[in-house]
Amino acid sequence: MTETNLGMPTTQLPFAITLETGSSLANHTGSWRSERPVYVDLLPPCNKACPAGENIQKWLYHANEGDYEAAWREIMVNNPLPAVMGRVCYHDCETNCNRVEVDEAVGINAVERFLGDKAIKEGWTVEPLLDPSGKKVLVVGSGPSGLSAAYHLARMGHDVTVRDQGEKPGGMMRYGIPSYRLPREVLDSEIARIEQLGVTFEQGARVDDLGAVLEEFDAVFTAVGAQIGRNINIPAGSAANMVNAVDMLRETEMNAASTADEKPLLGRRVVVYGGGNTAVDAARTAKRLGATDSVILYRRTRDHMSAHDSEVMEAEEEGITMRWLSTVQHVDQGTVKIEKMEIDSEGNLTPTGEFEDLEADSLVMALGQESDLTLLEELEGVSIERGVVQVDTNMMTGREGVFAGGDMVPSEKNVTVAIGHGKKAARNIDAWLRGGSYEPAEKHGDATLDRMETWYYTDAPHQVRERLEGARRASNFDEVVKGLDEDSALFEARRCMSCGNCFGCDNCFGVCPDNAVTKLEPGSYEFKYDYCKGCGICAEECPCGAISMVTEEN
Repeated sequence: MTETNLGMPTTQLPFAITLETGSSLANHTGSWRSERPVYVDLLPPCNKACPAGENIQKWLYHANEGDYEAAWREIMVNNPLPAVMGRVCYHDCETNCNRVEVDEAVGINAVERFLGDKAIKEGWTVEPLLDPSGKKVLVVGSGPSGLSAAYHLARMGHDVTVRDQGEKPGGMMRYGIPSYRLPREVLDSEIARIEQLGVTFEQGARVDDLGAVLEEFDAVFTAVGAQIGRNINIPAGSAANMVNAVDMLRETEMNAASTADEKPLLGRRVVVYGGGNTAVDAARTAKRLGATDSVILYRRTRDHMSAHDSEVMEAEEEGITMRWLSTVQHVDQGTVKIEKMEIDSEGNLTPTGEFEDLEADSLVMALGQESDLTLLEELEGVSIERGVVQVDTNMMTGREGVFAGGDMVPSEKNVTVAIGHGKKAARNIDAWLRGGSYEPAEKHGDATLDRMETWYYTDAPHQVRERLEGARRASNFDEVVKGLDEDSALFEARRCMSCGNCFGCDNCFGVCPDNAVTKLEPGSYEFKYDYCKGCGICAEECPCGAISMVTEEN
């Protein structure tokens, strides 16, 4: 019993209501919970799908804010060639984008190209991250994997030399990808930025003796690429004109770079045999070199073709003819004899015995590529199986200090994968040179669509990159696909749903019935668990799925 100010006794209330913040036990409702909300950082599907390991969501966030240089610098943490990748990457990130369930995937590749091109225009550069280490590393091959490794190793403070037998650096990006897909001034600009870091390029320098190299350098990264065209034995007459697609594309590039106005002698009617991107590039290049008829023969159907959809579509727009279920039986002067094939109910390919003669001045073979592994064949400890070098999880071969990546190791063969290999190898080489081992950060859980509230995101159309008109563009090597302007790139960046990571929408702050969310600064919050009763409304209303409800600890 207590007394009031009037001297009358009264029963003491169970809780004291006061005006002092945090002093009222009645307001401490946290003890009622069985679950509590927590902010989480999850792995968005775009990041997870990127072979180069880019933090796509993070750089899109910077681009969303209009801070293009910060966005570009975030890309450069993982990938030194954003303007190149914005043109030649097949963007698995977009295939896996959660936004495709709302309307269309975010045009990540188009925004990356915009940022890469803007960096070239503005002259943005990067600096080394660490002081000189005193260690020397040789990179063999100046393709995407070699350039990536050289870039990252130089930023880590190592003295890097790149040796390559080509006349200019770039590997298959220069000598395999036609300039209508990748303008050479773009490639040259991004390579020049790597050179500005202090990387030494030695062109026209073939490496044959790694044993001698290891006496000069502390470590070696081999990334020779797949620059040898694979052939099969096809019966041919003595006058048949047969060329390899890889050689044809290389010759076209070398002639374009020279003062002599020479072209590969293909004739007016060209048949390309193969179903990959190299076959499509060869057929489109033949058209630009003057072929009136350029035909792709493939032994299976379109569904089995490894060439990318956009490449095939652009080829068809340019008048390239596709002949499915066809194999080459004989080649002679002016004629290619083909046999029609069929696929049975079990998916097996069988010949029909039906033949057809196609008029053709030349046959271009595009049946895959292989690496020249001569420099590793005699090196003790190195294992080569089925034409590729075996490496461990650290990208090291069986010979201590010799690493390998790109097309010459077991993997998918494309530019993005090669860039990722170069980065991974550089991190492991750096750790090895410093007497340690590289431990990658633990990956977060997946940001799945079922966590998200897609109603929050307004339908917004995907911004389409302009293409030159098909017939007109096939007459020259001008770039086919144009980039986005700034307004379109900004709009596209803002279509990102920030899957699994808070982007500062204030929903949790606004919907909490107990005012248990504190806004620390724009885009940063914390829960006051003394006042949270675990209702879960914040998690339900979080559009990007950045809040999880977890079991309350006793």
